[in-house]
Order: sequence, then C-alpha cells, then structure tokens
Amino acid sequence: MQLTDLRSDTVTKPTPAMRQAMFSAEVGDDVYGEDASVNALEAKTAAMFGMEAGLFCPSGTMTNQIAIKVHTQPLTEVICDITAHIYQYEGGGIPFNSGASMALVYGERGKMTPQQVEAHIRPLDNVHFPETSLVALENTCNKGGGTYYTIAEIAAIAEVCQRHGLVLHLDGARVFNALAASGDSALDYGSYFDSISVCLSKGLGAPVGSVLLGSAAFIKRARRVRKVLGGGMRQAGYLAAACSYALDHHVARLPEDHRKAKAIEASLLQRDYIASVLPVETNIVIFKLNDRYTDKAFVDALAGKGILASSFGPQMIRFVTHLDITDTMLDHLLQTLQALDHTPVLSA
Repeated sequence: MQLTDLRSDTVTKPTPAMRQAMFSAEVGDDVYGEDASVNALEAKTAAMFGMEAGLFCPSGTMTNQIAIKVHTQPLTEVICDITAHIYQYEGGGIPFNSGASMALVYGERGKMTPQQVEAHIRPLDNVHFPETSLVALENTCNKGGGTYYTIAEIAAIAEVCQRHGLVLHLDGARVFNALAASGDSALDYGSYFDSISVCLSKGLGAPVGSVLLGSAAFIKRARRVRKVLGGGMRQAGYLAAACSYALDHHVARLPEDHRKAKAIEASLLQRDYIASVLPVETNIVIFKLNDRYTDKAFVDALAGKGILASSFGPQMIRFVTHLDITDTMLDHLLQTLQALDHTPVLSA
C-alpha cells in the first residue's frame, strides 16, 4: 500500500533532481563565510524579497527566534496573534531566548487587524507595562487553516508600526503559498518588513533550511546570535543547494497543492460526519468532526487505509497537501472519505 502522508508539508522528500543538485554542490566552511552554495542561497533569497542580506539556518524556529532576539531587549514585548507559531510551537523560546513577553491578540483565523495591533501597544509612560518593541505576523497562518495576509493588509499594519516606532517581522513559514494565492509580489514584502523568515522545508520540499532576511546590519547581528544558538554549520552547502533548487523549481507548482486542498474541502463538505470545514485558501485543510467519530477514531480509520493525518485538537483534523501528494493519492483519499460515510459509527 502506498502511503499518503497528509500530516504536514514538512514530510516531503527531496526529488531525484534535488538530490543531484545536493551531490554536486560547491561547499566550504560557512562559519568562515566560505561556502559558495550557502552564500548563493542567501543572496538569491534576499534579492527575491528586495532585502539587503540573508542568513541560512536549520529551521524556521531558529530564524524566528534569532530575529526576535535581535529586535528586542528584556522587558520589551512582542505583539502576535494567539495562534502564532512563535507563541504556540517554539517551545516558549521568546521568554527563554530574549527575556521578552508577548501581547496576544485574538485575531480572525490567525490574522490581526491594524486596529488590534494598535490597541495592544503599551503606553511608554507607564512603568507597570513592558515596552512594545516588535509586531510579528505569520504568513500563511497554520492554525487559521492556511489563511494569508494580502500586501494591502500588511501595508496597513506596517503603517501602524512605523507611526509608533515598532519593528515588523514576518514568520514566512509558508510565504510562497501566500504569494501564490494572493498574486502579490515578494519584492513588495521587503518594503514593509524589517525582517522575514523564509522556510524552504515545507511546501518547497527542501529537506532542511530557512533563510532570515533583513538589512546588512541586522544580519550581521543575527549571525552572532545564530552562533550562540548552535546554528553555525560547516559544509552546509549540500543543504543550501537543495533550497536553491526548490526556489528555482518548486515555487511555480504550489497552486497544484492548493487545487488538491480545494478538492478535499469540496469532498468534506458533502460528508455526513463533518461538523464544519475552515474555508480553504492555500494548502491546509482543517475541519471539525461531529460526534459520529472521535478525532482518534477518524485518524485511525484513515491510517488503516494508508492515509496519515494529524489530530489538531478535540474533534479537529488537519490535512496538508504538498509536492509528494499525487493525483492518485488524492483520488484514494477522496474515495476513502466518501466510504467513511457508510461505515459503522466509531466514536466510542
């Protein structure tokens, strides 16, 4: 049985062509700045977003945590949505690494409005409060079901930040999915954000790697923090070559993942065991089961058919489409979802 793994787009494997790019990479010691493949990736990614410089890191968690460390000081505060990855899924890294606190916004499916951001800015003359220093957005929003900020929405929040002297960071975990869906330009992002984390190991299919982007001065400081966090890699060009290949060959195909996610949404809306489905915008499908199935029973039933999915909370399930999900796998999933309409109740 061929496994259909929809748990996350992090499960992708390098394609044969990507492996060949890795095998042929020119490498050196990146801590000395001598790895040509890493240098090329950093320059390529920075140019795509109109930023001055980039820093290659093992993960998006590291690029986010480095950015927050550089942008903040102890006793300052980061404004983010309550569902944000930097709050939910980075191990409490903000207070641990930066000594900063968080002002949590209850946005709409992971997205904050300019009015909400402004309402959470602390008054500077009140010593009871931390000093607001940074606003962090996530694109796309994982727990929001793949929602995304448009460039117009980003511009409005950036205006609030500029007016209050705040720094604006983007957790671009799936930024290319957002760009593919919105039609916005990567170059425009660089004009609004002070720093951007670009993850390459999700929908783009690289095995490892994220690039932190910003000004040359910011990246110089970030490089020191990366070293302190243990992120100084040596012959990292083998990994960077995979990331460069992904940028060259896997960005244009992302609408295929979105198409498959929409097909799954359409099927789920017809099923008798579904309570609700979050509107699908990119490659993430989040839905709630009614009391016919528990989330565990549903995941187990799919696993019995060679389909892996993630439980995403009580009665909640998440599917994520990616480049390793073929049309044949999609058809198998849709047939399985339909067949579950007619199986015995598995909620016990």
